[in-house]
Amino acid sequence: MRSALLSSSLLLRCRGAVAAAAAAAAAALSAPAACCRPLPARPLGAAASARLWAPVRPPGGQEPPRAGGGGEPWEGVASAGQEEEEEEEDEDEAELEELLGPSPLAVGPGAQRVAVVHPAVKWGPKKPQLTTAELQIAEAVALVNTLQNWTILDKIIIPTKNPDKKFIFGKGNFQVLTEKIKKLPHLTAVFLNVERISSLTKKELEDAWGVKVFDRYTVVLHIFRCNARTKEAKLQIALAEIPLLRSNLKNEVSQLDQQRGGSRYIMGSGETFMETQNRLLKEKELKIRNALEKLRRKRSILRNQRKRREFPIISVMGYTNCGKTTLIKALTGEVGLQPKDQLFATLDITAHAGYLPSHMPVIYVDTIGFLSDLPHNLVESFSATLEEVAYSDLIVHVRDITHPETILQKASVLSVLKNLNLPSHLLESMVEVHNKVDLIDRYKPTEENSLAISALCGHGLEQLKEEIEKRILKATGKKILTVKVSLDGPQLSWLYKQATVQEVEVTPEDGTADVKVIISNSAFGRYKKLFPNSKLFIS
Repeated sequence: MRSALLSSSLLLRCRGAVAAAAAAAAAALSAPAACCRPLPARPLGAAASARLWAPVRPPGGQEPPRAGGGGEPWEGVASAGQEEEEEEEDEDEAELEELLGPSPLAVGPGAQRVAVVHPAVKWGPKKPQLTTAELQIAEAVALVNTLQNWTILDKIIIPTKNPDKKFIFGKGNFQVLTEKIKKLPHLTAVFLNVERISSLTKKELEDAWGVKVFDRYTVVLHIFRCNARTKEAKLQIALAEIPLLRSNLKNEVSQLDQQRGGSRYIMGSGETFMETQNRLLKEKELKIRNALEKLRRKRSILRNQRKRREFPIISVMGYTNCGKTTLIKALTGEVGLQPKDQLFATLDITAHAGYLPSHMPVIYVDTIGFLSDLPHNLVESFSATLEEVAYSDLIVHVRDITHPETILQKASVLSVLKNLNLPSHLLESMVEVHNKVDLIDRYKPTEENSLAISALCGHGLEQLKEEIEKRILKATGKKILTVKVSLDGPQLSWLYKQATVQEVEVTPEDGTADVKVIISNSAFGRYKKLFPNSKLFIS
C-alpha cells in the first residue's frame, strides 16, 4: 500500500480535538433551534483561544469589590496576568515570524512551463496493482493545474524497470526522454512524478536537461504553501521542509569538499560547516515542534469546552477533491462555504454547525484531503491535523464514485486512518458515502453499508442524515425520552437548555405536557436528581 495523506484532505498527528471553530459552533448551537442560523467556518487552530481570557462575572452580574475603593472595574482584575500573557504572546509571535520566514525551498510565485514525466513500472514487484500509468499521470497533471501560472507543455510516459536508481530510467530511455525535453520551447521545469528524488539525482537531472526538476514532494509542498492560511498549517509546512533541507545540505557539503579538498572548520567554533548547519536545522526543528505543541495545548482547552457542551462531532474525510466541502455545505446550509474543484482546496480543519432530522445539534468537521504516493516525512508533518479525528463521535468517508481510481483512493484513505491508531469503534461505525452519483445513470452501491448521494444535487441527503443520527445516538449513548412535565414548573425550561426538545404535546386540562427529547447520559442523570418525581417513557 502506498503511503497516503489525508487534503485540508494532505488530509497533515496532533492530540487536539476540535478547536476554535468547534467552540464557536458549539456556542451558537446552545441557542434554541428556532433561532439558529449556519455559522461561518472557523479554522480549528488556536487563534480564538484568546477569548478564554475574557473575564466572567460572578452570578448575578455584580462586580467584585474594588481593592482600596479605587481599583479597576471587573475587566481589569486580571490585568497583571493579562500583561504577562500578552508579553509571552508577543514573544511567541516574533519567534513564529522568524520560523515562518521565506523558505529556501520555495518554488517562487513566477510562471512555470512544465513537462510532466511519469516513470511507468511495467513489470516486477514495484508495478502498481490498482492503477495505470495513464491514471497516475492524470493525477500529476491535476496537481500542476492546481497552481496558478503553471502551464503544461507536454505529458510523457516512459517505461522503467527500477524507478529508484540514480537516473530513474535506463540509458536508452533516458536519452530518448532528454531529446524530447530539449525540443520543448521555453520549458522552465520538469515535474517527475515520483515520491521523492535525492538532491544528487536532482542536480544530475537538472544538469542534463538544463531546467529545474520537481518531484511530488516538492510540488505538493508548493501547493500547500499557496493554500495555507493558519499559522499551524504554515508551521507544518516548515516542519515538512526539514528533511529536504538536510538532504540539500549533504549535497552542498559534498560539493564543497570536492572543490576545497575536505571539510573546513569555522574559525574559532570547533565545528565544521556541516556540523554547524545540522545544529541550526535541529534547533529550528525543535522550535517548530514546540510552537506546534503550544497550539495543541490551546486546542485542548477548547476541546474541553466542547466536551462540556456535549455536541456530537462528525469528521468528514476522503481523498482530495472528492466533494467533502460540498457535502458539508449541503448538510448545514452554510452559505459562506465555497467549495473549489481543485486538489487541496482545504488545508485547515474547519467546523460547521448543523442539525439532524430530530433537531439534534451537531458539528461537522471538514478535513484535509488524502493523496497517494507521498513520502513518510510529509505524512508525518501533516498528520497532526488528522489526529483531530480521534476525538470525533463519527467519521463520514466520502468517495468520488465516478473517479476511475476510486478503489485505490478508498484503500489510501483507510490506510492512513488505520495508521492514526483511531479507536476501533470509530472505524467500525464509519459511514461510507458514494458521492457524485448524478454523473452515473441509475447507480446502486454494490458495497455493504454504503449510501449513494449527490452532494451537489441533494440526492440521498435525507437518508444520509437519518443514518448519521442513528449512529450518533449509538456512539454518544444519547437517549430519546418522553417526559411528562408540569407547565407551571421549571422542567420544560430546563429541558430546552440541557437537551434537544423534539416535540411538545400539551394537555390543557391538567396543565401538563408530554415532551419528547434527545438527552445525554450526564444530562439525564442531572434531570433525575433535580426532578425525581417526573414520569419518563423511553422510546
